[in-house]
Order: sequence, then structure tokens, then C-alpha cells
Amino acid sequence: MQRDVWVPTITEPTFASTWTVGGTFLVAWDTSSEPSQVTNPTGEVYLRQGDATQSNPIASGFALSDGEVEVTIPYDTAPGEYMIVLFGDSGNWSDEFPIDAAT
Repeated sequence: MQRDVWVPTITEPTFASTWTVGGTFLVAWDTSSEPSQVTNPTGEVYLRQGDATQSNPIASGFALSDGEVEVTIPYDTAPGEYMIVLFGDSGNWSDEFPIDAAT
């Protein structure tokens, strides 16, 4: 059985998004191009800052076919510019967006 690598486009967050440490937010991706046989259908979401992807996922164990997952930004996250990395079948990144300090 041949399986396809699927790289869905992340639609949320965007460069216009602003998240806050400790807050819960939606990560969403386009599922319209999902192949019939996905190599790894289970996803993980990580934060990435600059050239470094954090070692612990902020969400895991969800189906890539869901098209979205809620994540909570850990309280030990330093404010700054971040990207979301969606792993499963392949790793892909969101636009860069700010995460602000908790209020």
C-alpha cells in the first residue's frame, strides 16, 4: 500500500494573531488536500522561536484530519516572536506571530 506525505497549510495563527502566555488558542490547518493514505495521521504541535523548536509539544495525539486543535501556551514561555510547527506526516510552520506576557 502506497502512502502519501501530506503537508497541510497552517491557517491559524497568522502574522496578525497575538497570543498570551497562559492563554488557550486555536491552531488550524487546511484539510482539503488530505490524501487517502496518510503516512502518519497523528499530530503534534510545537512552538518555534528563531531557529529553535521547543522539545516538548504543546498538543499531541490528535488526528491531522481534524483540521484544528486547541493549545495552551505554557507559563514558562518567554514573550517574543514565535511560529507554530505542526508535525505528523511532515513538519510545517505557521506565520511568525507574537506571544505576549501574561496579563
